[in-house]
Amino acid sequence: MSFIWMLIIGLIVGAVAKLLMPGKDPGGIFITMVIGVVGSFLAGFLGRTLGWYNEGEPVGFIASVIGAVLLLVLYRMVTGRRRMA
Repeated sequence: MSFIWMLIIGLIVGAVAKLLMPGKDPGGIFITMVIGVVGSFLAGFLGRTLGWYNEGEPVGFIASVIGAVLLLVLYRMVTGRRRMA
């Protein structure tokens, strides 16, 4: 059941990240969900590394969105270079 919640929250976080950074991105709902879930993991990793979160502590929604936005920026940089080549 927690996996399903993780996907639902990932979809919401990914959608918020795409709303904050509008643009033409390939993918769709699945890429949005992946960006949200991985962005949340990225925020958790960075938060634990920087000492903002303790081990086992859940990552906040805003931190998850920031992680997803960072991941979306990286995604656009990588796919942008591929299109030009």
